[in-house]
Amino acid sequence: MDGRPLESLRHRRGFPRWLRVGAIVLPTALLLFSCSGCSPVYVARAGWAEMKILAARKPLDRVIQDPATDEDTRHKLLLARQARDFAIHSLELDAGKSYTTFTRLESDTLALILSAAYSDRLQSKTWWFPIVGHVPYRGYFSQSAAERAQRRLEREGLDTHLRPTAAFSTLGFFSDPLLSTLLRYDSVDFVDTIIHELAHNHLFVRSHVRFNESFATFVGRVGAIRFFCEPEKEATSPQECQLARQRWADYQEFSSFLDGFIQELQAVYRHPDLTVDEKILAREDLFAATRDAHFVDGTPPPGANPLVSGFLSRPLNNAVLLSRMLYFHRLPDFQALLDQHDGDLSAAIAFLKEGVEAVDDPFHLLPGG
Repeated sequence: MDGRPLESLRHRRGFPRWLRVGAIVLPTALLLFSCSGCSPVYVARAGWAEMKILAARKPLDRVIQDPATDEDTRHKLLLARQARDFAIHSLELDAGKSYTTFTRLESDTLALILSAAYSDRLQSKTWWFPIVGHVPYRGYFSQSAAERAQRRLEREGLDTHLRPTAAFSTLGFFSDPLLSTLLRYDSVDFVDTIIHELAHNHLFVRSHVRFNESFATFVGRVGAIRFFCEPEKEATSPQECQLARQRWADYQEFSSFLDGFIQELQAVYRHPDLTVDEKILAREDLFAATRDAHFVDGTPPPGANPLVSGFLSRPLNNAVLLSRMLYFHRLPDFQALLDQHDGDLSAAIAFLKEGVEAVDDPFHLLPGG
């Protein structure tokens, strides 16, 4: 288990890119009436926090035009408006009214996402919610409440992972505001996150969180390339185009590494002659061997993929692994699908949206099945 205490997140900045991913937040009314297994306290706190965020929304244009808005914020909000228009008109995403408003939060962390998994197999603990079905995480707007829930799960013998998030999607049920937590991102991650969250509005497959998040990762990253590498934008800011391309390449490489690593770990967990304790010892040996294979004297070599290095630099457990798989599963196959559509991202998105109703597992729509 990752037993390190979570440091205070109220003023923490500069999260690694692999933490800059959002979550699904359900409409409060649905939570109140049909959340199976949710305590009344959890529902009340989540509902109150969400209502505060929605009540504080201000029209984006009004904030942009407000003389009191600083120039850095104004620049990001203008960029957000451009990214939203691009997602609608160039990628043909159904954005609804999301990101037409802005909410300034009291801290630079929106929420904490808690996930858990069994220590001797790659199986997440899940919670059932209306609309979205089974979900392998719960969101908390209180650090103390999240840590209490984490300790309860660890006492049950589960691996846990607690991480911050700076964005969320209500799947179009509400007009999701642009949150001030996103303003600290550089331009490429900022645009990527907006398109990522709008992708959830456009396509969401019930009880298939890994597909939903990996799909949104694909759309966000490739969408950012399309946005910044348009001839007009590339001429004025070539560094953003190059950075967007490099990050998508890094994501695909990390996805291939992670999927291969998971296959090795599955071989350990499925070994018929190993006890539970022996499986846990064997996985720790695999963790150590993988670090040794990628590091030199305990540090990543020059030019190493920052996602791989960051992943291997922290304590690992099954909850950490599964939380990464949600966002990085089979990304090269998404790229292969894009190639099949001659690089037309909107056509690839349309193909997936049209096909999901006909298959049990939406990943079967990707090349290789």
